[in-house]
Parts: sequence; C-alpha cells; structure tokens
Amino acid sequence: MSCAILTQNHSPICLEVDIDPSIRIPADGEKVAELVRTLVNQSIAEMGVQGGELTITAVDVSSGLELEVADTGRSIEQRATSLPFIAAALGAKIHWQNCPQGGAAATIVFRPTAGASRMVA
Repeated sequence: MSCAILTQNHSPICLEVDIDPSIRIPADGEKVAELVRTLVNQSIAEMGVQGGELTITAVDVSSGLELEVADTGRSIEQRATSLPFIAAALGAKIHWQNCPQGGAAATIVFRPTAGASRMVA
C-alpha cells in the first residue's frame, strides 16, 4: 500500500500495522492490496478532519486468515458499510463491528487454502 494515501491527507492520522511477515495471504496480492486501499480510504473519510488512529492487523486462525482495518472514526451505525466488489472477487467476507474504544473495524476473512481446509475437516 502506498503511503501517499496518508501523507497526502491533511488530517493527523497515526498508523499502526501489526502483521507477522510470515503470514501468507491466500489470494492475489494485487487484489488484496486494492481491497486494503479501499478500506483505508473509507477509514480516512470516516475519521474526517480531526484525524485519528488507523490500525491494520492480521491473524491466521483455523477458520482462515483474518485481516482487519480498524479506525477511530464513526460507529458502524453512522457509516456506510458497503462490501467492495473486490472482496467478492477474492471470495472473502467482510464483518463490520464497533470497536470498544470507539470507531469501527472491518475484518476481511479469507477462507483457508484448499490443503488447510482438508486438514481441518
């Protein structure tokens, strides 16, 4: 993801990324980057001129990879929580939830790879 999204924004935004570099995303990297850019842009818009905190995390669980984009903007009841077309193209699901400290998070859930699915079943 290009840092231009954040550096060209006039609002103060603190970015935290917590992703283990050994995690492999089970989808096309270019399309996943496009999906993350879309969600980051939505987060920036939701935080508005006051800015805030933007956190991107990933965790590999038995049900698949979960990649989360969380921000300190408005709650899910006050924002559009549309499903970007790219998520559907990747076979990923997005779950929206309010964050306990305020703001909201979009969790992208990628199904496990075919081999991992067989091992779990």
